[in-house]
Amino acid sequence: MENDTLTAIPGIKVGHAQNETAITGCTVILCEKGAIAGVDQRGGAPGTRETDLLRPMHLVEKVHAIMLAGGSAFGLDAASGAMRFLEEKGVGVNIGVARVPIVPAAILLDLAIGDPSIRPDAKMGYAACQAASEKAVDQGNFGAGMGATVGKMLGHDQAMKSGIGSACIDLGNGLMVGALIAVNAFGDVVDPHTNQIIAGARTLKKGPVQVGKEDYFADTLFTMRTFAGKSILQIAGSQNTVIGVIATNAKLNKEEANKVAQMAHNGLARTIRPAHTMFDGDTIFCLATGQKNADVNLIGAYAVEAVCQAIVNAVKYAEPMGGLPSAKTRN
Repeated sequence: MENDTLTAIPGIKVGHAQNETAITGCTVILCEKGAIAGVDQRGGAPGTRETDLLRPMHLVEKVHAIMLAGGSAFGLDAASGAMRFLEEKGVGVNIGVARVPIVPAAILLDLAIGDPSIRPDAKMGYAACQAASEKAVDQGNFGAGMGATVGKMLGHDQAMKSGIGSACIDLGNGLMVGALIAVNAFGDVVDPHTNQIIAGARTLKKGPVQVGKEDYFADTLFTMRTFAGKSILQIAGSQNTVIGVIATNAKLNKEEANKVAQMAHNGLARTIRPAHTMFDGDTIFCLATGQKNADVNLIGAYAVEAVCQAIVNAVKYAEPMGGLPSAKTRN
């Protein structure tokens, strides 16, 4: 595919807005004609908006946008900007006296990098909508990935810069499934094909550590079980969370959309070590635009693959920032 990111799905637009001084931002996924939506939240420290209505047995079936933002709970305000943008375009649920745009949102905590007093707000959310397009999604230090970092086991200073990544898989006959993930994990990011760490907590060994050497990474999973690691876990911060969206042009009902979001978390488990900790608020949304008949098992299985590639891309495209190196630096 010429465009192998989320916007290859017809009817999906993506827009970023960010503040480079504050090192934070937001990303909107627009589906103005409405899309069946689901969500699955796994981490222990979530920050979300309008997620209850996405579950089965609730009235609203379709959403009109998803907002992903930095700024911790402050960043949820960015969704208000998307609501204003959509209302001005006449998009939303018709309740007779007004149209109410449905904009679920999730945030990640990036306040430890850049200026913590500046966070995504309604103005930034509106700007992201204005920037939204069907072109290939910018990856790395953009939008909600602007302040994303990974490998916080040994503190912020030993972490690495991450970002936002996207991928899309063509399943044949025009059926597609894609992912857009902002990767701000407590754990390390590993290549699912080699099982090698590609970004994560860096060693605390004294003396110069040469980039590219095997001892460059501390290995969070191993460190957690050491005496020092067990002590660190008692005081570890929560500057984390992986958030994202799965989109497909398949016809799914709300139950199936929730199932796909659930299955998609297997992509986190394959590429982030460890995933879904109490320090993370890992949340994945699913959007189904409904153009193609498809089996939910097929969509869910390849949603996992799309998430894996999107997470790898998030660290692959990230640039060094805020005094932290990135995978590009190491390479």
